[in-house]
Amino acid sequence: MVEIRSFEIRNKLGLHARPAAKLVNIAKKYRARICFERDGNEADGKSLLGILTLACPRGSYITIRAEGADARAAVEELGQLIADKFGED
Repeated sequence: MVEIRSFEIRNKLGLHARPAAKLVNIAKKYRARICFERDGNEADGKSLLGILTLACPRGSYITIRAEGADARAAVEELGQLIADKFGED
């Protein structure tokens, strides 16, 4: 199963180290292969440095693509974290 969804980064400071670490911690709970994409660049969803290289400021959009049996659950949990502004604002 493949699940693909895009989300707006809405927290004030964008996708910096703390939110990226939260994404990685959630992604590592799932067996699915998870990738984050922005402006044609792709990063492994289980790599903190990879996610940080996407440089996502507030107002940018990030696409999550997950492949595997638990892909839908992974994207839903990751998307909820993003929608909740990573618990920051």
